[in-house]
Amino acid sequence: MDEIGVLTTCPMFAYLEQELEKRFKLYRLWEFPSPRQFFETHHSGSIRAVVGTTKLGADAELIDTLPRLEIVATFSVGLDKIDLGKCGEKGIRVTNTPDVLTDDVADIAMALMLGVLRKVCGCDAFVRSGKWKSGDFGLTTKFSGKSIGIVGLGRIGSAIAKRAEAFGCPISYCSRSEKPHVSYKYYPSALELARHCRILVVACALTEETRRIVGREVMDALGPEGVLINVGRGAHVDEPELVSALLEGRLGGVGLDVFENEPEVAEELLRMDNVVLQPHVGSDTVETCTAMADLVVANLEAHFAGKPLLTPVI
Repeated sequence: MDEIGVLTTCPMFAYLEQELEKRFKLYRLWEFPSPRQFFETHHSGSIRAVVGTTKLGADAELIDTLPRLEIVATFSVGLDKIDLGKCGEKGIRVTNTPDVLTDDVADIAMALMLGVLRKVCGCDAFVRSGKWKSGDFGLTTKFSGKSIGIVGLGRIGSAIAKRAEAFGCPISYCSRSEKPHVSYKYYPSALELARHCRILVVACALTEETRRIVGREVMDALGPEGVLINVGRGAHVDEPELVSALLEGRLGGVGLDVFENEPEVAEELLRMDNVVLQPHVGSDTVETCTAMADLVVANLEAHFAGKPLLTPVI
């Protein structure tokens, strides 16, 4: 398979790049001043696979420059950076990396909840600054027993619910349809869900239907004591409305692992002590990234060997 051209769209986990380079003829899109024009002129005919990430996948423009493209394998579970319609039209297979990152993202969601309510970052800064010598930090908010609403009860949402149950938290959810064999309370919309929980966790896939699913109405329903946690995609939340809700005291706190225009973050969020921010690292552990990389490689090997894909999307 060492003559099969594989294009990586942006810098990614070093282990993944090494494993791809062992097996395929690897091209790195970001290494050239005008990458798309370069590949269209020199390498488009040799590239049969694209490996993307949450930052840069395979849009219609890139797909159209690669006439021999057969498969797009994303180093993520999310598919919002891939033009699935274009892939379907051209018969291009698509794979992602579900399951292997579920635990890490669910763990981060719990960390964000605890971080916001117990002000973990603020406490750390308080100690480091020496302010503890002059007095106590003050009181925070109890997490155990708080009602949690989850937007999207898929693999990750279910894992978050399981963890939250151990803290004695009542769980409710909304999704495209009510889940059979689930005891959690179902609400038909994010708005209804927000009206009945103290902490709202966004863990669904990004689609046109879920883009900005958390807007002003949902934030107001969550209320001045409510907390919003987003481990899905930044575009799930209307960020300007989020900033306004926090500044005006209409929302109690926020924990974000994802942002609408990554890596750009609204300046106002950086100055708030009721906000915990992370640089989209929900699945970024050595163990999980290695498992994700192995799954990307295994899907490519299966495809080019004429075997069934391990995690097919289309």
